Amino acid sequence: MELTYDSWMEIVAAILLVLGTLLSAVAGFGLLRFPDVLSRMHASTKPQVLGLLLALAGLGFALETWAVIPVLIVAWLAQLITAPVSAHMVGRATYRSHHLDPAHIAVDDLAQAVQAQDRADAEQQQRQHPHQDRR
Repeated sequence: MELTYDSWMEIVAAILLVLGTLLSAVAGFGLLRFPDVLSRMHASTKPQVLGLLLALAGLGFALETWAVIPVLIVAWLAQLITAPVSAHMVGRATYRSHHLDPAHIAVDDLAQAVQAQDRADAEQQQRQHPHQDRR
Protein backbone atom coordinates (compact mmCIF):
# COMPACT_ATOMS: atom_id res chain seq x y z
CA MET A 1 0.00 0.00 0.00
CA GLU A 2 1.47 3.29 -1.10
CA LEU A 3 0.76 6.46 0.84
CA THR A 4 -0.33 9.43 -1.22
CA TYR A 5 0.19 13.10 -0.46
CA ASP A 6 -3.32 13.37 0.99
CA SER A 7 -2.69 10.35 3.23
CA TRP A 8 0.49 11.92 4.58
CA MET A 9 -1.31 15.19 5.25
CA GLU A 10 -4.04 13.36 7.17
CA ILE A 11 -1.47 11.43 9.21
CA VAL A 12 0.47 14.60 10.09
CA ALA A 13 -2.80 16.39 10.96
CA ALA A 14 -3.91 13.50 13.18
CA ILE A 15 -0.57 13.33 15.00
CA LEU A 16 -0.52 17.09 15.61
CA LEU A 17 -4.13 17.11 16.80
CA VAL A 18 -3.56 14.21 19.17
CA LEU A 19 -0.36 15.73 20.60
CA GLY A 20 -2.03 19.12 21.03
CA THR A 21 -5.02 17.56 22.73
CA LEU A 22 -2.79 15.52 25.04
CA LEU A 23 -0.80 18.58 26.08
CA SER A 24 -4.01 20.49 26.76
CA ALA A 25 -5.29 17.57 28.82
CA VAL A 26 -2.03 17.53 30.78
CA ALA A 27 -2.57 21.23 31.52
CA GLY A 28 -6.06 20.47 32.81
CA PHE A 29 -4.84 17.62 34.98
CA GLY A 30 -2.10 19.86 36.36
CA LEU A 31 -4.69 22.43 37.38
CA LEU A 32 -6.51 19.76 39.34
CA ARG A 33 -3.55 17.94 40.85
CA PHE A 34 -0.89 20.51 41.72
CA PRO A 35 -0.85 21.73 45.34
CA ASP A 36 -0.41 25.49 45.06
CA VAL A 37 -1.16 28.47 42.85
CA LEU A 38 2.31 28.82 41.35
CA SER A 39 2.42 25.19 40.26
CA ARG A 40 -1.07 25.44 38.81
CA MET A 41 -0.08 28.59 36.94
CA HIS A 42 2.82 26.78 35.36
CA ALA A 43 0.56 23.88 34.41
CA SER A 44 -2.02 26.17 32.87
CA THR A 45 0.35 28.16 30.67
CA LYS A 46 3.28 26.07 29.48
CA PRO A 47 1.60 22.99 28.01
CA GLN A 48 -1.56 24.89 27.07
CA VAL A 49 0.21 27.32 24.73
CA LEU A 50 2.21 24.57 23.03
CA GLY A 51 -0.84 22.27 22.97
CA LEU A 52 -2.89 24.93 21.22
CA LEU A 53 -0.09 25.53 18.70
CA LEU A 54 0.03 21.83 17.85
CA ALA A 55 -3.77 21.58 17.64
CA LEU A 56 -3.99 24.64 15.39
CA ALA A 57 -1.18 23.32 13.19
CA GLY A 58 -3.02 20.01 12.95
CA LEU A 59 -6.19 21.86 12.02
CA GLY A 60 -4.27 23.74 9.34
CA PHE A 61 -3.00 20.47 7.88
CA ALA A 62 -6.45 18.87 8.08
CA LEU A 63 -8.21 21.73 6.29
CA GLU A 64 -5.55 21.81 3.54
CA THR A 65 -6.12 25.43 2.62
CA TRP A 66 -3.97 28.50 3.03
CA ALA A 67 -7.01 30.70 3.71
CA VAL A 68 -7.27 29.61 7.36
CA ILE A 69 -3.59 30.06 8.22
CA PRO A 70 -3.85 33.78 9.15
CA VAL A 71 -6.82 33.07 11.42
CA LEU A 72 -4.98 30.21 13.12
CA ILE A 73 -1.89 32.38 13.61
CA VAL A 74 -3.95 35.19 15.16
CA ALA A 75 -5.66 32.70 17.50
CA TRP A 76 -2.32 31.28 18.60
CA LEU A 77 -0.71 34.71 19.05
CA ALA A 78 -3.65 35.82 21.20
CA GLN A 79 -3.12 32.77 23.42
CA LEU A 80 0.66 33.28 23.42
CA ILE A 81 0.28 36.87 24.60
CA THR A 82 -2.56 36.52 27.10
CA ALA A 83 -1.74 33.24 28.90
CA PRO A 84 1.69 34.21 30.28
CA VAL A 85 0.57 37.75 31.14
CA SER A 86 -2.50 36.54 33.01
CA ALA A 87 -0.44 33.87 34.81
CA HIS A 88 2.06 36.54 35.82
CA MET A 89 -0.69 38.75 37.20
CA VAL A 90 -2.27 35.86 39.13
CA GLY A 91 1.13 34.90 40.54
CA ARG A 92 1.89 38.46 41.52
CA ALA A 93 -1.47 38.90 43.23
CA THR A 94 -1.04 35.59 45.04
CA TYR A 95 2.44 36.50 46.21
CA ARG A 96 1.48 39.99 47.36
CA SER A 97 -1.58 38.70 49.25
CA HIS A 98 0.55 36.08 51.06
CA HIS A 99 -1.49 33.10 49.85
CA LEU A 100 1.58 30.98 49.16
CA ASP A 101 2.72 28.01 51.16
CA PRO A 102 6.38 28.66 52.11
CA ALA A 103 7.01 24.90 52.08
CA HIS A 104 6.58 24.89 48.29
CA ILE A 105 8.99 27.77 47.62
CA ALA A 106 12.64 26.73 47.39
CA VAL A 107 14.12 30.22 46.84
CA ASP A 108 12.25 33.47 47.38
CA ASP A 109 14.19 36.07 45.39
CA LEU A 110 11.32 38.53 45.42
CA ALA A 111 10.92 38.87 49.21
CA GLN A 112 13.65 41.49 49.68
CA ALA A 113 12.42 43.60 46.77
CA VAL A 114 8.83 43.51 48.06
CA GLN A 115 9.92 44.46 51.60
CA ALA A 116 12.02 47.35 50.29
CA GLN A 117 9.12 48.60 48.17
CA ASP A 118 6.71 48.31 51.10
CA ARG A 119 9.09 50.37 53.26
CA ALA A 120 9.46 52.99 50.53
CA ASP A 121 5.68 53.18 50.11
CA ALA A 122 5.19 53.60 53.87
CA GLU A 123 7.84 56.37 54.04
CA GLN A 124 6.27 58.19 51.10
CA GLN A 125 2.84 57.90 52.71
CA GLN A 126 4.27 59.31 55.94
CA ARG A 127 5.87 62.26 54.08
CA GLN A 128 2.64 63.08 52.26
CA HIS A 129 0.48 62.84 55.39
CA PRO A 130 2.75 63.48 58.40
CA HIS A 131 -0.06 64.11 60.89
CA GLN A 132 -2.21 61.18 59.88
CA ASP A 133 -2.84 58.65 62.65
CA ARG A 134 -1.05 55.37 61.92
CA ARG A 135 -2.88 52.23 62.93
